[in-house]
Amino acid sequence: MTESGVSPRRRRRRSRRARRARVRRTLLAGLVVVSVLLAVGGWVAFRGWQARSHLVNAAGLAKELSSQVLDGDVARAQRTLSALQEQADAARRATGGPAWWLGRRAPYAGDDLSAVRQISVAVDDLARLAFPALLRVDLASLVPSHERLDVRRLRALSGEISAADRAVRGTAERLRTVPTAGLMRQVRDAVAALRTELDQLGGLTSAADRGVRLLPPLLGADGPRSYLLVSQNPAELRATGGMFGAYAVLGADDGRVRLAAQGNAADLTSFSPPLAVEPETRRLWNDLPGIFPADVNLSPDFPTAAALYREMVRRRTGVAVDGVLAVDPVVLSYLLGVIGPVAVPDGPELVGSTAVRTLLSDSYRDLKVREQDEYFARAASEVFTALFTRTVEPRALLTVFSRSIRERRILFWSARPEEQRVLAGSQLAGQLPERDAVPTVGVFLNDGSGAKLGYYLRFSAALTVGDCQPDGRRELRLRITVHSTAPRSGLTKSVTGLALAGDKYTARTFVSVHTPTGGAVLTGRLDGRGTAMGSGTDRRRQVAVANVEVGPGQTRTLDVTLLTGQTDAGTAELVLTPTATPWTTQIVNAARCEQ
Repeated sequence: MTESGVSPRRRRRRSRRARRARVRRTLLAGLVVVSVLLAVGGWVAFRGWQARSHLVNAAGLAKELSSQVLDGDVARAQRTLSALQEQADAARRATGGPAWWLGRRAPYAGDDLSAVRQISVAVDDLARLAFPALLRVDLASLVPSHERLDVRRLRALSGEISAADRAVRGTAERLRTVPTAGLMRQVRDAVAALRTELDQLGGLTSAADRGVRLLPPLLGADGPRSYLLVSQNPAELRATGGMFGAYAVLGADDGRVRLAAQGNAADLTSFSPPLAVEPETRRLWNDLPGIFPADVNLSPDFPTAAALYREMVRRRTGVAVDGVLAVDPVVLSYLLGVIGPVAVPDGPELVGSTAVRTLLSDSYRDLKVREQDEYFARAASEVFTALFTRTVEPRALLTVFSRSIRERRILFWSARPEEQRVLAGSQLAGQLPERDAVPTVGVFLNDGSGAKLGYYLRFSAALTVGDCQPDGRRELRLRITVHSTAPRSGLTKSVTGLALAGDKYTARTFVSVHTPTGGAVLTGRLDGRGTAMGSGTDRRRQVAVANVEVGPGQTRTLDVTLLTGQTDAGTAELVLTPTATPWTTQIVNAARCEQ
């Protein structure tokens, strides 16, 4: 016995019993925690399965809704929207609550659950905030009727479309903050797909928002306006699409558009001293854009070209317009496919399927030089007159405008700074972005033959995203091919022109490659051999210019290696000069760089 009256053996037995009790309590507590976690995990898994089912249903309903809205089937669209809102709300509720909140903070699966929650919230926000506003927009109000566009009705839509645009852009911005590194492939793909859909939808709502804000004043809701309608001629290529040849002066008043006058670039002659051009442009093209009306768009920046052309017209005619609208024969062919054939005084009738050939080939064979430009101007004005006087199916017309703007075949510049600021950044403005959201490469074409052989040229471009560099840049590999379908004989003098390439059937094209912002040109090879390239800069982009000459039946290949600015993006974009026959393009993306 010890002084305390408890033997050592008894103390040891008590100590062992206490340790066993602590272990039992610990095991019991652990079992309870594991049971709770398993229950929560099972509940979260069940709710996740529910959310996935609701989101899949919502995606299908959203596609149906889009088609019904474009078809003008309002009654069915309303029913589809109600079903979409139910599915979206159910997905949001399935990814809420304490169990999901706890799951989002768990290791490994937490990020995936958070991403699914963000997807559900995004879809629900679109269903509640964006789609109802868009559904209230009557597409018929966006197209002309009875020789005018109802500018007051259009202006009344501004609040609805602006609200929808804000909802779409806000949702897209929140989704962009969702980290995707480490997510399960299915969740990561779902986030990427929704981001893509939102970007496309945001492009449409942003364009619609600009349209309903700008079209009423542009079309004379607040007083008469006047514009130059310029026909770009891709038979003689320029960076924005084609040489500015004929033009028409259009008047707009309270939604009605009329032809006020016609003119020709040749009548503007040349300017000495030259009009002022930016130093960067002068280093690439000397003073040519400020001297010759046909050269104002050697640079791909349409606002610069439009302002120069407007000033040239003002100096020669005294007419000061409010803006410049540029179209090309391909746009006219798209419109003719919707509005039907159009008769053109003193020239052949225009039909959608043959309009490009009529304007860029047959007219050079059948008309005198002076008659050609006058015919181009009449053709453009007659097509736009038909657009305002004929009954047109809204969906088809909006599809034409969307395609034409996407292909950079419709460009617009306003002489009023407050309106131009609204246009800035849109495809309609005809500019490369000042800062790239993703690395953007521009490929722009200028005829160097002094001829109109562009109708016979076919272009393709392939852009491959290459290796990540130690300094945070990324390599891009660009391949451009040029093929000539020109005949070896039989073309008129108005087509073969000055024959600056030596052979009058050989097309000389200056191909300008603009790097992404902050990027650089590394190498250039023509048909596998190193080639000399002119160089310069344009708004934080390096520019390399190659001379590519191609004879009848010949194909030439230009390979250019570029660097981006600092980026971790694995995607890239191409901006191209629109041509008589659309480009064939391919972009090969890669995984993001590890920063």
